[in-house]
Amino acid sequence: MGILHVVVAVIAVAVIGLIIVSVAMARQIGILLERISPVGAMINDSGPKLGEVSPEMTIPSLTGGSVTIGRADPKSTLIFFLSPGCPVCKKLLPSLKEMQISEGNWLKIYLASDGDEAKHRKFIQDQKLENFPYILSEPLGQSYKVARLPFAVLLDEQGVVKSKGLVNSREQIESIFNAHETGYMSIQDLAEKNAVIN
Repeated sequence: MGILHVVVAVIAVAVIGLIIVSVAMARQIGILLERISPVGAMINDSGPKLGEVSPEMTIPSLTGGSVTIGRADPKSTLIFFLSPGCPVCKKLLPSLKEMQISEGNWLKIYLASDGDEAKHRKFIQDQKLENFPYILSEPLGQSYKVARLPFAVLLDEQGVVKSKGLVNSREQIESIFNAHETGYMSIQDLAEKNAVIN
């Protein structure tokens, strides 16, 4: 009976110790998360700079009609560069479909790529992308110096580049929208200006 009491007491002390350690770790994780700045789209400095007017191009869409990029328009434009062989691009397509509906009052979304037209037409059909303007233009990608995919560019209503960068998640695409909502070019820009103020 005495050994049983000792074992139960040792286990109780161990459980209390684990609870104390868990609470302390949770508090430290909370403090750490407060100090870490949010990471938005990974901006590159090549191509049109943030704040510059985008090159103007009129390009036929594989899903019908044509689109003009860089011209004044009532809505902002998100150009999402993708490829049928890019698994991250495919993973982000459901988010883009949702955004097309939820952000449609202020935003148009264009999908853009280059390469073999037949492969892209099959990709459009397989992924059910008929509701997006789908641009196949090598000069467009070259004008923005797109080196890696998926890559997104946000133009405002005057065709000015508001934000751009490599996007690997829905959160990074939404960080590009922060330029529209806050007037800052990027999450990093916002964090730097807040650090100067504080």
